[in-house]
Amino acid sequence: MKALVLAGGRGKRLGDACEKQNKCMLKVAGKPLIEYSLECAIQVNMTEIVIVVGYRAEEIINTYGNAYKEMPVKYVIQQEQSGLVHAIECCKDTIGESEFMLMLGDEVLVNPRHSEMIKRYREDNIFGICGIVDVKDKNLISKTYAVIQGADQKIVRLIEKPENPSNNWMGTGNCIFKNEIFLYINKTPINQKRGEKELPDLIQCAIDDGQFVKSFNICNNYVNINSSMELKEATSYFSHL
Repeated sequence: MKALVLAGGRGKRLGDACEKQNKCMLKVAGKPLIEYSLECAIQVNMTEIVIVVGYRAEEIINTYGNAYKEMPVKYVIQQEQSGLVHAIECCKDTIGESEFMLMLGDEVLVNPRHSEMIKRYREDNIFGICGIVDVKDKNLISKTYAVIQGADQKIVRLIEKPENPSNNWMGTGNCIFKNEIFLYINKTPINQKRGEKELPDLIQCAIDDGQFVKSFNICNNYVNINSSMELKEATSYFSHL
């Protein structure tokens, strides 16, 4: 299994903070944001880390080179920042025939449980598994995606940026997939509001085709950083360390 870290975005909503710096290189508690994902890959012994870069790509490439703590690193250039699904598509040749664990370079997870998620994925022999987190404020779910599931954590429906979530489960970008997920990219519809293909819609295509996808409670707290307020929130979780 390989780790796939998406770090090609511009970070426009962070304004001047990303004018001369890649968003994923912003510091959270003294450490570049992307390293929270890279550390997760190290802890679960991935065979290789694949990083998708785009905006200010050289900053990430020059910092980490061809290895992170002795784990091999490869880079894929996303020439146009056209969303997460396009970024995944760009990696098809580099991922090869491997299954992979997806992570977003602008996410921070507090007390992540990737080892347990991988174990569940293996034991249940499923097509994919989505890391989710239980949130008190349902409004947060409108920033990512909602998860509708059965008692066995089998996902029935994923809804991108819902206006009225029906439960407190918030989807994250931390997911594990069989290699066959690439077969569903061409079938994924373009989101009419954003003009690009969305991750939940990609996964939904696999589910609608009969693939078994489960959810897993991945962490205690989660922040997908798109604003200065979220950057401060993420920092607060680690300020005591």
